[in-house]
Amino acid sequence: MQRIQTQVYTVWDRGIRWFHWINLLSVLALFGTGLVIYNGKTLGIAGDAKILMKELHVWCGYVFAANLAWRLIQGFTGSHFARWRTLLRPERGLVGDVPGYLRTLRRGEHRAYLGHDPLGRLMAIALLLLLALQAVTGLLLAGTDLYYPPFGGWIADWVAAAGIEPATLLPGDKSMVDADAWEAMRAFRAPFIFLHEQVFFVLIGAVTLHVAGVVVAEVRERNGLISGMFTGDKHFTDTPVDLPPSDGPSAGGTERNA
Repeated sequence: MQRIQTQVYTVWDRGIRWFHWINLLSVLALFGTGLVIYNGKTLGIAGDAKILMKELHVWCGYVFAANLAWRLIQGFTGSHFARWRTLLRPERGLVGDVPGYLRTLRRGEHRAYLGHDPLGRLMAIALLLLLALQAVTGLLLAGTDLYYPPFGGWIADWVAAAGIEPATLLPGDKSMVDADAWEAMRAFRAPFIFLHEQVFFVLIGAVTLHVAGVVVAEVRERNGLISGMFTGDKHFTDTPVDLPPSDGPSAGGTERNA
């Protein structure tokens, strides 16, 4: 039987892998708690129960935001495929490689990529932008709903009634707030909650497309796309088109027969 030579490359460093799985778990927790909050009236959740659910949502959001911030830092300090220059490809532009890649797909040709293929890069960038937008709007809403950091102190100062210490305000209790300031704050909050809710649904669609794309690519290419996010390694019988100049059997990969 003919033996096919397989090259193994370490693609995703430990930081990227930890980010990916922490992000997955925190997003699932946020999706779950967010849907409960969004359908609170239907589910009969109100008062202290609703506040408790919002607190749980916010604490999951803190984990999510801190993990996302770590990913942003990795774009400058991480390994080759974690870096923004590799993901954004400024010398080619965001879509510069897409037409050629689509032509190869239509011809049924297979191009091996160590990192993201051109469509995968666009999806990764879109997901990171959507996640960042959710993080920023979510942190702002945590201040308007619960007076939680980082914006809660400013919101409390804004709405506290005369003679009331802002730090003593309680979520859901309007007895110590100035009515006019409260209404102004709610008007300020309205576009952010609209954006937060709409991006939530866009994210559900984007994540679904992402998972579907990963499954299709794994079945078609069989290079360890999914397992690589656990081990860091991907397996190729062809030379990847995005192989960094320094990579090879002695740098970034080990060779074996399969």
